[in-house]
Amino acid sequence: MDALVPTSACLAAQALAYIHENALPSYHYGAPIRVECMNRSSETGEHVEDAKTHEIQWIPFPVCNETSAPLEFHYGVEGEQNCTIPMISDPFFHLLEFYIHSDAPLACRLPSRPRPEIETVGEKPYETEYIPLVFALAGTLQLSHMHISTHMNVLLHSTPKHHIHPHDSGVLDSGTAYSTSPLTHMEGGATKKLIIGDPLPLSFSVRWFPTPQLPTVEGKVEWNGMGGHIYASTVFYGLVAFLAGVVVSSVYFYGSVLPRRLRGRTLGGATPLNGLGNGWGYQKRAID
Repeated sequence: MDALVPTSACLAAQALAYIHENALPSYHYGAPIRVECMNRSSETGEHVEDAKTHEIQWIPFPVCNETSAPLEFHYGVEGEQNCTIPMISDPFFHLLEFYIHSDAPLACRLPSRPRPEIETVGEKPYETEYIPLVFALAGTLQLSHMHISTHMNVLLHSTPKHHIHPHDSGVLDSGTAYSTSPLTHMEGGATKKLIIGDPLPLSFSVRWFPTPQLPTVEGKVEWNGMGGHIYASTVFYGLVAFLAGVVVSSVYFYGSVLPRRLRGRTLGGATPLNGLGNGWGYQKRAID
């Protein structure tokens, strides 16, 4: 009986934690999620700390020309997104050198869930939790300029839950972002030759997944609007498989099953050519 007391207490604690977790707000489909990045020194690449609290300073991502606001993503919304930084200043140019050399990563973060609009009196104020989002910028450095791969893939994951609706709510679990085709700057493509004072046109291909896992089968639909993608190739291969099954089944039936059945029966004595007998019908073999 005494052994049941710790178990009951443990279950009660888990139940309270579950209730508390579900009482916190979740992102709704399309909700904006603003990107914050670690403030770094352009001279050393070291992170900057608050003079009073000695905590790392986080600042908004640079303002995008397209929105006149810092970069933000929208929960569950997939697609292509542009963010042109209007002018690269001298300090930011040197920061880009650190980012490309990976001496200091472009370390950013996203709030895992929105802040609650109502706080309970007497309880500890809600502290926002963040997930890291590191932008792996790729490129090459030259003496007077640099080449940057300006197209980036952004993969964002939600915490596992039973998603009933295509555009369900959720909480962020993890994410990553990386440049694509960084070695094609000599051929053009999505690269930019950059000097101080130039604009930096960034483009993002954003994809969402409803769990921390990646889909294991191409075209697997896990959650419409977040993660599941059906491609034309998937439909094509499905149709080919169906037709192949029909052909194999037909060959087996007419080449094996039907002849065995016919050998166990006799064909009617007459045919449509002589007009006698019972036509093309089958009749059971006579038993002597």
